[in-house]
Amino acid sequence: MRDRYTITERVDHGGMAEVFRGVSESMDGFKKAVAIKRILPNLTKNQKFVSMFLDEARLSLFLQHANIVQVFDISKTPDNAYFLVMEYVDGCNLKALIERQKQKGKRIEIAHTIYVMMECCKALNYAHSAEHPETNEPLGIVHRDVSPPNILLSKNGEVKLVDFGLAKASTAIETTDPGVVKGKFSYLSPEAASGLPVDHRADVFAVGIILWELFTGRRLFYGETDYQTVELVRQAKIPSIAALNPEVEAELEGVVRKALARDPNERYANAADLQDALAQYLFSRRMKVTSRDISALVRDTQVEQMRKRSAEPKGSLIDTLIMDEMTKMQSLARGEDPANGAPKKPGGGVDEGSASLDPSTFVDTAGWAGEMGMSVQSGSGGQAAHVPRAGRPSKSPPTRAAQTKPTLPPQNQTSPGEVDSLEQMLEPERTGVHKREGGPPWGIIIAVIVLLAIAAGVAAFVFVK
Repeated sequence: MRDRYTITERVDHGGMAEVFRGVSESMDGFKKAVAIKRILPNLTKNQKFVSMFLDEARLSLFLQHANIVQVFDISKTPDNAYFLVMEYVDGCNLKALIERQKQKGKRIEIAHTIYVMMECCKALNYAHSAEHPETNEPLGIVHRDVSPPNILLSKNGEVKLVDFGLAKASTAIETTDPGVVKGKFSYLSPEAASGLPVDHRADVFAVGIILWELFTGRRLFYGETDYQTVELVRQAKIPSIAALNPEVEAELEGVVRKALARDPNERYANAADLQDALAQYLFSRRMKVTSRDISALVRDTQVEQMRKRSAEPKGSLIDTLIMDEMTKMQSLARGEDPANGAPKKPGGGVDEGSASLDPSTFVDTAGWAGEMGMSVQSGSGGQAAHVPRAGRPSKSPPTRAAQTKPTLPPQNQTSPGEVDSLEQMLEPERTGVHKREGGPPWGIIIAVIVLLAIAAGVAAFVFVK
């Protein structure tokens, strides 16, 4: 990325990109807060995706509207990481606002919902009818991913739609990645879910989905799997809103159902018509909503987000990268085994107490065979097999006394030097004169003792006489 852009912190991440807050610095030290969206590295490997992304991103540079997040620049690093430099919106997205209201046991009020979606319709109508500034030809922009995460709300109550270029480029992904497509299917149109050509009416359908969900507090098309979700979108069966929220009148539900018509020809012809229908209902009920009302909701959500962030471990993006490198250096300094990351013992084995429990990490058991064999040999018949040492002549079989000497257990194996000393101590017994089988001649010894005792008795008798 160019030197004039500096990243300060990461503020959000998703299946396709991650967003950082940054600073754009130009001449004379002029600085401006910007949002820098980095396309995830795994997507940049797809050349078709990159090509379409760049084409659509260039188109997004032409979009200049109060309800659209402006794109200032497209940037690329030497290692082919692509960035969009955009207007920074200090606030939250609609998804966070919905979650905050659920946390409080509430839904966003009907009037506030209508106001937010009217602002989205303004952005969509502008984009759908945008023309090339030089050729005046229609750009034919279709967002294709109008969803709560892509609707930004500023702390001043502004409503801004984001990701026009990135949304259309996402259709070029050939390999299905659950992390990329998760949640995208829920806001498809039936024609898109069926693989048919789409136009601006697909975005109208997405606005209808969001209206239904905001009014009911539930998800409209959300199956247990992506396939089930797509099937629900294709069928486009819309449950009654009034049954889930009696506060929604029939006229308002009729507006939502027209936007959610399965046949594109039965929907509103464009986003401006949907905006007019919503405005008509809002004004006819004399509902007063301004950006000030939205601002209060956003600021409350921001406070909660700050509270959550304060509870998270501290550390900037740079600190995280540094710590990652420090972790690697510390691992090498501790002498960890590069193969499995477990600390090495001085003898080269793995310290079981520090070994990872990760199934992908294994302990080489080749060294166990010797110990197991020694244990078996030691336990067979209570005797240890006599194995001649390499380079030394084989001795004669040991005597019974040598055979019955206790065997050292495997865990008390001595070092080579100690073995030599023990063998030297046992050498006289192995090479000296062997005693006869059967042990010492105890009968002879007893006879000699008896004779000596008799002789002593006779001598004492004579002495007394």
